[in-house]
Amino acid sequence: MAADLEAEVQAIDKSLLECSAEEIAVKWLQANDLQKEVYQHLAYYVPKIYCRGPNPAPQREDMLAQHVLLGPMEWYLCGEDPAFGFPKLEQANKPSHLCGRVFKVGEPTYSCRDCAVDPTCVLCMECFLGSIHREHRYRMTTSGGGGFCDCGDTEAWKEGPYCQKHELNSSETAEEEDPLVHLPEDMVARAYNIFAITFKYAVDILTWEKENELPGLEMPEKSDTYYCMLFNDEVHTYEQVIYTLQKAVNCTQKEAIGFATTVDRDGRRSVRYGDFQYCDQAKSVIVRNTSRQTKPLKVQVMHSSIVAHQSFGLKLLTWLGSVIGYSDGLRRILCQVGLQEGPDGENSSLVDKLMLYDSKLWKGARNVYHQLFMSSLLMDLKYKKLFAIRFARNYERLQSDFMKDDHDREFSIADLSIQIFTVPSLARMLITEENLMTTIIKTFMDHLRHRDIQGRFQFERYTALQAFKFRRVQSLILDLKYVLISKPTEWSDDLRHKFLEGFDAFLELLKCMQGMDPITRQVGQHIEMEPEWEAAFTLQMKLTLVISMMQDWCALDEKVLIEAYKKCLMVLMQCHSGFTDGEQPIVLSMCGHSVETIRYCVSQEKVSIHLPVSRLLAGLHVLLSKTEVAYKFPELLPLSELSPPMLIEHPLRCLVLCAQVHAGMWRRNGFSLVNQIYYYHNVKCRREMFDKDIVMLQTGVSMMDPNHFLMIMLSRFELYQIFSTPDYGKRFSTENTNKDVVQQNNTLIEEMLYLIIMIIGERFSPGIGQVNATDEIKREIIHQLSIRPMAHSELVKALPEDENRETGMESVIEEVACFKKPGLTGRGLYELKPECARNFNLYFYHFSRAEQSKAEEAQRKLKRQNREDTALPPPALPPFCPLFASLVNILQSDVMLCIMGTILQWAVEHNGYAWSESMLQRVLHLIGMALQEEKQHLENLSEENVVTFTFTQKISKPGEAPSNSPSILAMLETLQNAPHLEVHKDMIRWILKTFNTIKKLRESSSTSPVAETEGNIMEESTRDKDKAERKRKAEIARLRREKIMAQMSEMQRHFINENKELFQQTLEELDTSTSGVHETRCPVISDAKLTALGPEQTRVAEHRQVVMCILCQEEQEVKVDSRAMVLAAFIQRSTVLSKNRNKIIPDPEKYDPLFMHPDLSCGTHTGSCGHIMHAHCWQRYFDAVQAKEQRRQQRLRVHTSYDVENGEFLCPLCECLSNTVIPLLPPPRVLFNRLDFSGQPNLAQWIKTISQQIKALYLLRDEDDNSANSEKMDQLQLPEGFRPDFKPKNPYSESVKEMLTTFGTATYKVGLKVHPNEEDPRVPIMCWGSCAYTIQTIERILADEDKPLFGHLPCRQDDCLTSLTRFAAAHWTVSSLSAVQGHFCTLSASLVPNEKNGNLPCILDIDMFHLLVSLVLSFPAIHCQDFSGISLGTGDLHLFHLVTMAHIVQILLTSSTEENGMDQENTNSEEEIAVLTLYKFLCQCTGSALKEISSGWHLWRNLKAGIMPFLRCSALFFHYLNGVPAPSELQVNGTNQFEHLCSYLSLPNNLTCLFQENSEILNTLIESWCSNNEVKRYLEGKRHAISYARESNKLIDLPDDYSCLINQASNFSCPKSGGDKSRAPTLCLVCGTMLCSQSYCCQTELEGEDVGACTAHTYTCGSGVGIFLRVRECQVLFLAGKTKGCFYPPPYLDDYGETDQGLRRGNPLHLCKERFKKIQKLWQQHSITEEIGHAQEANQTLVGIDWQHL
Repeated sequence: MAADLEAEVQAIDKSLLECSAEEIAVKWLQANDLQKEVYQHLAYYVPKIYCRGPNPAPQREDMLAQHVLLGPMEWYLCGEDPAFGFPKLEQANKPSHLCGRVFKVGEPTYSCRDCAVDPTCVLCMECFLGSIHREHRYRMTTSGGGGFCDCGDTEAWKEGPYCQKHELNSSETAEEEDPLVHLPEDMVARAYNIFAITFKYAVDILTWEKENELPGLEMPEKSDTYYCMLFNDEVHTYEQVIYTLQKAVNCTQKEAIGFATTVDRDGRRSVRYGDFQYCDQAKSVIVRNTSRQTKPLKVQVMHSSIVAHQSFGLKLLTWLGSVIGYSDGLRRILCQVGLQEGPDGENSSLVDKLMLYDSKLWKGARNVYHQLFMSSLLMDLKYKKLFAIRFARNYERLQSDFMKDDHDREFSIADLSIQIFTVPSLARMLITEENLMTTIIKTFMDHLRHRDIQGRFQFERYTALQAFKFRRVQSLILDLKYVLISKPTEWSDDLRHKFLEGFDAFLELLKCMQGMDPITRQVGQHIEMEPEWEAAFTLQMKLTLVISMMQDWCALDEKVLIEAYKKCLMVLMQCHSGFTDGEQPIVLSMCGHSVETIRYCVSQEKVSIHLPVSRLLAGLHVLLSKTEVAYKFPELLPLSELSPPMLIEHPLRCLVLCAQVHAGMWRRNGFSLVNQIYYYHNVKCRREMFDKDIVMLQTGVSMMDPNHFLMIMLSRFELYQIFSTPDYGKRFSTENTNKDVVQQNNTLIEEMLYLIIMIIGERFSPGIGQVNATDEIKREIIHQLSIRPMAHSELVKALPEDENRETGMESVIEEVACFKKPGLTGRGLYELKPECARNFNLYFYHFSRAEQSKAEEAQRKLKRQNREDTALPPPALPPFCPLFASLVNILQSDVMLCIMGTILQWAVEHNGYAWSESMLQRVLHLIGMALQEEKQHLENLSEENVVTFTFTQKISKPGEAPSNSPSILAMLETLQNAPHLEVHKDMIRWILKTFNTIKKLRESSSTSPVAETEGNIMEESTRDKDKAERKRKAEIARLRREKIMAQMSEMQRHFINENKELFQQTLEELDTSTSGVHETRCPVISDAKLTALGPEQTRVAEHRQVVMCILCQEEQEVKVDSRAMVLAAFIQRSTVLSKNRNKIIPDPEKYDPLFMHPDLSCGTHTGSCGHIMHAHCWQRYFDAVQAKEQRRQQRLRVHTSYDVENGEFLCPLCECLSNTVIPLLPPPRVLFNRLDFSGQPNLAQWIKTISQQIKALYLLRDEDDNSANSEKMDQLQLPEGFRPDFKPKNPYSESVKEMLTTFGTATYKVGLKVHPNEEDPRVPIMCWGSCAYTIQTIERILADEDKPLFGHLPCRQDDCLTSLTRFAAAHWTVSSLSAVQGHFCTLSASLVPNEKNGNLPCILDIDMFHLLVSLVLSFPAIHCQDFSGISLGTGDLHLFHLVTMAHIVQILLTSSTEENGMDQENTNSEEEIAVLTLYKFLCQCTGSALKEISSGWHLWRNLKAGIMPFLRCSALFFHYLNGVPAPSELQVNGTNQFEHLCSYLSLPNNLTCLFQENSEILNTLIESWCSNNEVKRYLEGKRHAISYARESNKLIDLPDDYSCLINQASNFSCPKSGGDKSRAPTLCLVCGTMLCSQSYCCQTELEGEDVGACTAHTYTCGSGVGIFLRVRECQVLFLAGKTKGCFYPPPYLDDYGETDQGLRRGNPLHLCKERFKKIQKLWQQHSITEEIGHAQEANQTLVGIDWQHL
């Protein structure tokens, strides 16, 4: 890098380097016209420094600019060398008590939910950790960039405004002093001069519009060099830009991606440099290419010197920002310069100019000057206020610029509103002085211009463009919310006046919404075009909080409330006057009452859901009651002028509309109406829609005669006829044969009763009932939890949020619910406390239909469990406030009693009428409510009051003559015994019981107590009878059940006895069919010592193995010569055990995998789901899958979860991903074992024999090469009994051979990443390697989980290992014999050198277990030609001993024993002495390069620990190879595991005995091992070697607190695009690397395809498999290959046991160790690919994601 810079510096104009900053500054100090001097300097030098060629050279430019341009300014400002001047300023400056740190994209921010004034008040991580808020309830989010930390701002926090760091600075600055006093006067003057000139220069050049000349900067000579400058917009996609650039300036795709990335980041980039015509040509191509679909990309041809000056202008603004950081005085001066009015009057200050030019600037320039405003104007409290005023005055212009701007809000100056309007004092000032509320609302209204004839809003089709514009307009509502978010504590007359003026404007807005989007019922045919409804609801949703906040403001001041109420009423009158014409009046009469109303039918006329004015009035009316204004100043309120029928008319229509939609009368109006009804009730809107409509009805009814209201209601529900004419119901149901109409009618009656229940029962809002706000939330929670236990996040979603995003739930949840923690999956749940169940109201008004039935079901179930009766009576309710007290009279009004009586009458004579049980249930509920009400009245009775509520008396009276209908009470007693109403019996019984209680209460309150009435006694006795009857029935049923069960078991026993033989047979078959699991259980040798290998090997009787094919269900025995049976298997490359992930195979075609290095850098792992098929069945199945895939590819081009071209398929039974099959074989060693002669050679003899055989083979091989001199053949002395020309017969059937080849080739193909070739000599090596590696991974998993070696593997792994080991042992039979013999020779040469094999890896660079497996499995290829009578077992044993000894030497050479004398027991046992002796011998052999160690105890301990994994792997290997059952001691975790292993593997307990027994040959071997050059280099410290036992690999350690990760990620910049912040930082959990995912900048090419950083990383780190944590989304990503991936729940949970994917909720997250272990286990077990496969099968959307681009 330095060299490059030097080269550049040499190329730089000498005159630039010779400039002296000091001299220039002195010249400026003496100048008369400073501006002219500075401008001349800049005009001359800037074009010489900036923009000298096609590509920017930022380092060179910055260096020269500092030297030639900024240096003189700093000298001038300080009056001395800035290196001394600035530190002096800093010392004199008092540090600010404001933090003001501007957030980077993705940085963590914290908001305290207890102390923040509103959610926009946030702290940076550093301030948060040093503040009191970390102990409070806080919310953590990631910043979108651009905001700043509010630490130190006393207006932002209710308490704890300072962190520890800023608290120190807060004490002195209390008195507002002028910061300029700290600066010397001459410096103040100089600062004014230089700031004014540089700021003006920067603003002029940035807002300059001519492309060919400059403001006051005449250039010495004008060259013909231009740039073609491409600008960013938010309309075109990356792909479009890249494609266009490739065509226009014929660059490569990589360059085009670079251009596009820069344009996206900085807002502009030059794409061509040259003369004017050359650039203009590129411009026209770009414009032509992008103007087809949308507006064209913005391109300009700009003269290079203009671009140069603009670049320097930005540099200057950054410089100003850094200079004012040294001193508050300089900051104050810059603010004065910026806000000073220019010569042109209004809006002529520099700050105004920039603001108003904002939408024309490019992104980079905006960012720079916004940062400058933040660090200057917003950090100086005096000027923040002045800037706020300028901002408010220009508000309308800034917003309309933003509407036209093609950049997102975060890049617009309009976004600064959040910094200004959320400061309470500023917001108040702007409302009173600048009338801000009215301005915002007026601006908003101006942008929604479409109105209908009545002046209501009318929206166009909601296209993408509409939605885009509309989103822009909504940001104004956000600003209004910010202004209102902090409520005033004291009111001035000014504030009242201006607030009410704003309220007027707001009413104008609501008036345009009242009645918008009216709808008419479709009759006859379905609606053709769905009407536009989304825009209106979006508007309503956005305004919901503002409407609530307006009401909150009104509630704070009585005068304001009264005025607002009057204004709102006036506007509602205006709205109504337009509605009512042309509707003729009619008179309704019923039960001796009559009322006049208008004729109106919801199902025929227009009706609208949007009634914001009525709803606002309802809200204000409740506030009159809540604040008691209605009782204090009734004379000031127009309550007498209210016309209740007018108030209730529209809300009632709206509720009737909902009822009719539920009844299915509006089906033909399509989905738009269904959606509107859904949102009307939805938690996001209901607070200012549905809830307020109920309140409005309550308001109206409380001022009316309830009989009149009920008649109007019947009329609107179109049910007046049914209830007013006697017997109409009977006629109706007989005449109307149309089922639909009857059904609709029933639903309407049910809905109407429901509405009455709501009007009387919903009194939990403060102001309607005598309750407070927490009661309301408690009730919401109780009813949500009575449906089912819920997670915290579900509850939060179900409750309405206030303007601070709070639901108020945390404060009350503990009182009503208990929290249950989650397990390994799932989330924590809240369960309702049992004592809260009595508050359950079945007809709670926020239940949807589905929720209501679920809740009813759940509550009845609970009651049954508690052995209570299942009635769900209405709960006791709080009393109404006086303003609404008259509502209860509905219950005892004549019309209501008539409705109840009629419905009960229908239920009694249930055949003649169309009625429903729901209807009856609602009537019973209403009766219950009335009884509860009367009971409360009686209980709270004081002396002088008379009870006016006499419901019990009214229901006891029979009807008048002529009809003489029975009384309601009598009908209830009849219904109690009606057989068709079993469900409602309990409820009726409860009503009658309550009725009697009230009767008693009345009697005790009246003078003479009367004896208990007959009815009561009778009722009691019937109840007891009933109970006894039920009990008796239950008992009978129980006895019957028991008897039947006894009979059945008797029959069963009888059957088994009769068919004994049959059963015996089945049991045996069962025993055989469960494949390998029972195989080892046969005649177990009980007491004898079990030995797995060698001549002493325990003999195991042969055992039939019968298995069933999952495809054809046929059973078959596994035999050598029968058709092959196979297991579905999945082979993958793996680095799970790797100790060196950076090793890359250079050329896989030439790579020789014979020796595995002990760093296990990349192994081949085989796994299986354990399901068995016939080979031919599998072949058919696979062919079908392939054919299907070809057909599918022609149809649609998406990936499946498996890649057929790579031989993948899903197991037909469990859909587990597989890519090959393993053949099932009987134990193979039995086949190759021949006669045993008694005398078996010892190790030395055996090595000698084998060496001779190897030598003979080598000679023969040379022979074949030059067969001319055949006489040599005769001279060759063949070892006794060795017949190298003998070709063994292959014992396997054709189909088994084919499967052996299939699986072998698959292992080779996957393991080496090459094309399949079954002839390749490396195939057998890969098979042995896979067998060894898989055993090693399984041993590691068992060791890490502290499980015993045997007996604890799941049967799928057990079957897999059995088949894999047997396969590997049999594979040589289908390979070239000479190749396998060659492998054996080379392998053995690494331990027993021969003259043929040179440069083999040294003993330190061989993984001994891989070596052991390869040697043992390739040995039969030589042994088959040996007829001297040495058994195969002997060979196994000697090979095993030999490798074990080599491993011991390996361990001793690399053991880094520190003699730290810890708990040293120098017992000097024989093991220790022997080990010391061996170690000393090694010291001799290595020429005493080994460290001296005197403690045998340490050595022995190290040796045991180091060799344990090898012994455990060997035990597994020989167990599966020879089928000797494991001794019981190895099936439990006990002591002495080492000794038991040694005995099972026929090793001596003292391993060093091996050396002593065979000393004569071993000494030479050890010497040859130690003399290797590499060993010497290692001992001299020149190279590294693996030491034993190898540590298990784990995933990386994650921090406990998630915000640490967010912080780490926010500091991570993309490695490729110079210092730019990464958008999707992603952490590799395997190695801890942070990657820049999902972006063009970090794409690389892999096997000819562009892939993202994560996919590329998986190939180096996990050989194609990766586990990542996407830090910003807080989700785990699994990747496998290029087409497979899935998301997985992260191991981070909040306090409620839930994950927060996407960090939407912002609760603090902490690491859950168990869940992280679970992910780790998936990784260690190689189940990542399988997990992805299952996820993709379950969720089709995952298949469509381009995983390779992540």
